[in-house]
Amino acid sequence: MYTRVVPEQCIACGLCQLKAPELFEYDEDGVAYVKIDNNQGTTPIPAALMAKFKDAYTSCPTGAIVRSPTPFKPSTKAEKPGA
Repeated sequence: MYTRVVPEQCIACGLCQLKAPELFEYDEDGVAYVKIDNNQGTTPIPAALMAKFKDAYTSCPTGAIVRSPTPFKPSTKAEKPGA
């Protein structure tokens, strides 16, 4: 499973980082991103973190956390995570 955060949908509520701090962090603007691959969605979620990921994913109030069984294609617009 692969994941990334859609920055435009993130409201910086803090739930993802609370539920899965190993996976999620916030940039200088307070927008969440996936730490394992700088929000690219190209690195699989480690099996040991899947339960925490699912908790964060289902807790996101805006659906900003997206998932895919295959790697995401490179974004056409620059993502701004972690800078």
